Amino acid sequence: MVHIAICDDEKKICAELNRTLIDILKNHDVRYSIDIFLSGNDLLHEIGSGAHYDLIFLDIVFASKEINGVEVGHLIRDAHKNHKVQVVFISWEISYAMQLFELRPLNFLVKPLEYDRIEQVVVTYFMIADILKKELAFKKGRDIHAVKIKDIVYLENRQRMVVVYLANGTSKEFYGSLKEIYDEQLKQLDFLFIHASFVVNFEYIATMKYNELFLTDTNKSLPISRNNRDMVRDAYMEIMKRRRA
Repeated sequence: MVHIAICDDEKKICAELNRTLIDILKNHDVRYSIDIFLSGNDLLHEIGSGAHYDLIFLDIVFASKEINGVEVGHLIRDAHKNHKVQVVFISWEISYAMQLFELRPLNFLVKPLEYDRIEQVVVTYFMIADILKKELAFKKGRDIHAVKIKDIVYLENRQRMVVVYLANGTSKEFYGSLKEIYDEQLKQLDFLFIHASFVVNFEYIATMKYNELFLTDTNKSLPISRNNRDMVRDAYMEIMKRRRA
């Protein structure tokens, strides 16, 4: 899941950029959320309230006399101590480019925004975040197969088989150990071992309760074993805390 914010006081720019991003993200089969803000203060308030963004498209000059985009960038980096989010500045004027150097932006785009330039920025972010490369490898017969990590909703241990349920509604199954797969490939990728029979991708958790969780889209519930409840809750909160940093 890529969490994106668009911050620009021109509603037409926001709408066009939103449509373009949705098209690009769907073409690359990447899950996303996009929030739109018409002022820098609104964006800062949302971040200050705990919102997490991976990629921000930020205008530099707003029509009102409020805080400008460069100042917003400094507050994101300094006041909110957020050095992970990738910021793409956008403006009608190219003269602002040199002022942005110390903010380490991902890129600077000049309006009117072009589809190809936006796509280049998004793909660059994918490469930095390694979103398109992570795969779960498994052996089936004599062949080695792989599925993209971002597509895995959860895995189930069914007798001697491991069943991998994917976001498109399909599944893959193979002989193996669920615990070994978790320890060797998924533990560091924000998956939760909630039960001896289930490992879940954090990205697809809609609601976490004491003894069960619910998945996004399908609202399917999976049990959290008694022995794992404290560990799962702690791991879930640690992921939430880290992503808000």
